Amino acid sequence: MTVPTHGDWQPRNWLNDGGVLRVIDLGRFDFRVPEEDFVRLGRQDFLSDPALEAAFLDGYGSDPRDRGMWRRMNVAEAVGTAAWAFMVGDQAFEAVGHSHLARLYTA
Repeated sequence: MTVPTHGDWQPRNWLNDGGVLRVIDLGRFDFRVPEEDFVRLGRQDFLSDPALEAAFLDGYGSDPRDRGMWRRMNVAEAVGTAAWAFMVGDQAFEAVGHSHLARLYTA
């Protein structure tokens, strides 16, 4: 199943305009599996505060994540983060990718 996805779904691309949520940076929009828009939130925001995950899912309506797909998407995100950061010499961001892989390995 594919759904409309943003492609870079995270708080830096959300604007609060007088209580109305506005979304910016739609350059990566496409139809993909729903897990695509959750994976960065899972690595960044949900990890730092699990209450954010519950609130997001409450607003979303239901949890569309398939367990197997969710794991594969997270592995791809972690490897992609570490590899891209290595290529551009961003050691701190590379460490984020490695930490994500370590969490997946121990989960």
